[in-house]
Parts: sequence; C-alpha cells; structure tokens
Amino acid sequence: MRFTKMHGAGNDYIYVDCFAQPVPHDIPELARRISDRRFGVGADGLILICPSERADAEMRMYNVDGSYGEMCGNGIRCVAKYVYDHGIKRSQTLNIESAGRVLALDLRQENGLVREVRVDMGEPILIPAQIPTTLRSASGPEQPVVDEPLAVAGREFPVTCVSMGNPHCVVFVDDPTDAWVLGVGPVVEVDAHFPKRTNVEFVQVLSRTELQQRTWERGSGETYACGTGACAVCVAGVLTGRTERRVTIHLRGGDLSIEWNESDNHVYMTGPAEEVFSGDWPDQLAPAQ
Repeated sequence: MRFTKMHGAGNDYIYVDCFAQPVPHDIPELARRISDRRFGVGADGLILICPSERADAEMRMYNVDGSYGEMCGNGIRCVAKYVYDHGIKRSQTLNIESAGRVLALDLRQENGLVREVRVDMGEPILIPAQIPTTLRSASGPEQPVVDEPLAVAGREFPVTCVSMGNPHCVVFVDDPTDAWVLGVGPVVEVDAHFPKRTNVEFVQVLSRTELQQRTWERGSGETYACGTGACAVCVAGVLTGRTERRVTIHLRGGDLSIEWNESDNHVYMTGPAEEVFSGDWPDQLAPAQ
C-alpha cells in the first residue's frame, strides 16, 4: 500500500490515495498499526483520500486508537494540497467532503505547490445536545455552554463547549502546563458529560488577538496542533468576551489564523500544509482469500 505522510502545523497523518488504489481492509486496525510511532510509520492518525459524488474528494479520518473522526482541520488542508499537487484536480478552490459535510478550501501556491490553505469551516454548533454535551447553561437548555463549571480530577473550572463538526471543550488557563494537558485532558475527554468523548483545549490569552493553545485530542492524545480546536477556541474567546473575532493562535507545531466572521457566522481557518515523504507499507491488512 502506497502512503504519503503530511502535516499541518505539526499535526501529522498518514494519507492513502484511494483514487489510485483500493480502500484498505480493516481500516481501524490499519490506523492503529501505521500510526504507531515505534512500530509503524508514526502519526496522529490515518486519512483516506477517496472519490466523492458530492465534492472533488472525500476525507475519511481515523485516530491513533482506530476510532473514526468526523473532522480534522489540519488534515483537510493537507487533503486539498494532495489533491492539487498530485493532479487529482488542479483548481484554486476545492470542495472536500468529510462525514457528510462539504467544505470549501482556497489554495495558495508557491513554485507550483500548495503551501497554505484557507478553509471555510462553516458555522459553529453551540446547542449543547448537538455538540454533544449534557452540560447546560444556566440561561436554558438551548443556550451555549459558556464558562460553565465542570468538576473533574479533583478540581472545578469553567469550560466553554463548541462543535466544529466534532466536539470541543475549551478551558482558559493562566498557563497550559503538562498538569493541565496531560493530567486533566484525558479525564475530561472521557467524562460522562460528553457522550461521544471530546477534544479538550487549554488556552492562554496573550492579548485580544493572540492566544497560545495546547490540545488533548479525542482518540490520539496531545497533538502538536488541532485545527478544529483552534476554530473552537476562537469562538469560545468571542463568546466569553476574551478576544476579537480574528485571532492568531500559537500551537506547538506552528500558527493558525482564525476568523469567526460576523456577517455569515462562518469560521475561517488559514494555515500551512506540508508533504513530508512517501513510502510503501508492506503489511497491508488484506481481505481473507
């Protein structure tokens, strides 16, 4: 099985071109094996680039633990780069399908290769039941969960909940230390208030237009960047009155520019996409003969 490793701001995935070869058998098991950083290629997960009847391509994303992911902001930028750079479709604007949603992406090239991508991530989902979370606002069950208390790991702290096609729990802290990310993050991920588990963002506000973010990702652990998480952080910053609608977010693997546009209510993410290397995976799980 031919694969390509790519990353967006350090959030790295193994990509398989299913335009050129069959969809792998037993994808969750393949994701677990190929993502392993000691015994596999090493990545935050596996992404299949597949034909789509609704868009230029479909992204199917799987986490390190083999679980399916509804959306990956850094991953979808890399899918767009692959589609353009490898000639599947040469267009300045691409439509990519993921988990039933179709997103529009604007490509920015340098020397004939895509270097940066702007993604229309759509409208944030703020109704608690649709995120989903059983946390509720004091203002009513349909109102956004904004700085509401959550008690886990022997402490209580305010959280803001947002979905960008996948669930996020945003925690503003003085300093996103290992104690927060590695200690509290795994506990919040599986807390009963999040029936489909959740990604957890720990965020330090540097100014009204600049933030530092670390993310504990559902199914993968801490990653160097989380694009949907950065979008959720921007929305949470506005909802809590901490930030402007356009911000720069510093992640461990690089920076993302995020805007929650007031006129159309869409969140726009701009960031890099890089191809690292390609290779052959010799241990593809084939169907039984």
